This record gives sequence, C-alpha cells and structure tokens, in this order.
Amino acid sequence: MEKQIVGWREVVALPELGIIGIPAKIDTGARTSSLHAVNIDLFNRDGEEMARFDLDFGRGQAYRHCEAVRVAHRTITSSNGTAEERLIVKTVLSMGGHDFRAEFSLADRSDMVFPMLIGRTALKSRFLVNPGRSYLISNRDDAKEEFL
Repeated sequence: MEKQIVGWREVVALPELGIIGIPAKIDTGARTSSLHAVNIDLFNRDGEEMARFDLDFGRGQAYRHCEAVRVAHRTITSSNGTAEERLIVKTVLSMGGHDFRAEFSLADRSDMVFPMLIGRTALKSRFLVNPGRSYLISNRDDAKEEFL
C-alpha cells in the first residue's frame, strides 16, 4: 500500500463523535495524538469503562457532549517538558479518505492554535509527512469544526 503524503496541518474528522472540519497539526514529535476536551468524567456502561467529555472549540460555537471507550491513563510529556497523567480514548479518525481507529489523549488545548494534534502512532504505516507544506489531503476552507 502506497502511503499518502500529508502536510504539517490538515483538516480531519471524528465521525463516531459527530464532528467534521477539525484543523489538526501533524506532529511526528508526539507519540500520542491529542484532542482538546473539557469536563472530562469517567463512568461505567455494561461493565466497560467509558469517558464522557465535551469538545468546545470556542469562538461562540456550540460544544459537543461526547462519549468514548476509555483505553488507559498514561503519563504524557508535553512539548514544554511537563509530564501529566491523561485519559486516553479510542475513536475513528477520518483523514485523507482513510478511516481508522486512533488513540487520543484528552487535554485542555485551549491555549494551543490547533484543537487536535495527530501523533506518529496514528500516522505510522499510513502517511508520510511533508513538513514544508499544508493541506495536501484536505482543503483549508473545510476547517469549520462542525457538529453533525
């Protein structure tokens, strides 16, 4: 299978969570992908541990209440060297015509430019990254953060 080339930023979707048009930074320096989430809570459903959280991308837009299967708690070291315990969930990521399950750490990314970061584990065996280009598999104008 030939790998698709992506730019350092792309527009992606999380169809299981009902959201399209998410601007994402492609970051090969990060192992785990990250998603901006607030109001994070854990609960059990039929013996399975789940996470409940809100996606709120600001600018006066509505937020989306989401639920996903909890995968783990992991210590994640941010780009500034700070280590913190984060909840990891798994959901479908739609990127460049490919739909696949990916793990995301839930974090407050409100002070970041991009609400989502795609790490190398999600990219591995699927994509190559051209760090000098943007929007190679998506259209910048599709970055709307729309809830379905």
